[in-house]
Amino acid sequence: MNNWLRKTLFVLVSVLTFGLVTPTQLINTVNGENLADRDAFEAPSTESHYGQTNTFIEESDFDKEKFIEELIKQAEFQSYQKFGPRIKPVIENEFREIILPNIETALEEIAVQFPKEDLKNLTITEHPGAGLSEKIFNINNRAIGKDILRFHVRRDNPPQAGYWFNFHYHTYHDNFQSHHELGSIFWAKNTPPKWMS
Repeated sequence: MNNWLRKTLFVLVSVLTFGLVTPTQLINTVNGENLADRDAFEAPSTESHYGQTNTFIEESDFDKEKFIEELIKQAEFQSYQKFGPRIKPVIENEFREIILPNIETALEEIAVQFPKEDLKNLTITEHPGAGLSEKIFNINNRAIGKDILRFHVRRDNPPQAGYWFNFHYHTYHDNFQSHHELGSIFWAKNTPPKWMS
């Protein structure tokens, strides 16, 4: 759920219940085990789960290793969502063997650059780019509202070599100019379908 929508909902509930239900109680209910109450505010789905990384992590509960594991799971989920049902079955195994370990390495390298209190502000975008867009997902720093990493996949068609998917990422260090290679996967001689199709 979008941040502004959530805030609006909390204010509305507080006003309508004359303050008997506070936003803190709603947060605990939405993030707790009481899923029956959650349906009133947000239907559970894999997309909402993946998009809500560490939204309400307390300082004492933050575990850096688990946080990185969750980011990696979300990165894999977003990648498969971008591939869609036509591309995923063809490149899934190579992606898991070649590209995903390099994404893990990139995420671990960026995690080292942030102190624990700043690391918990990192989130992954929910929607990959469709059609011919290169965007798979971005890593965003909520505290400053800016991207720090952008993971992309580009379609390459070298002469006489068929189509390749070139996976790479950009960092905020150089204003997203340099390509940091993650690897390439061969598609075929034929033009691949559009992303998410």
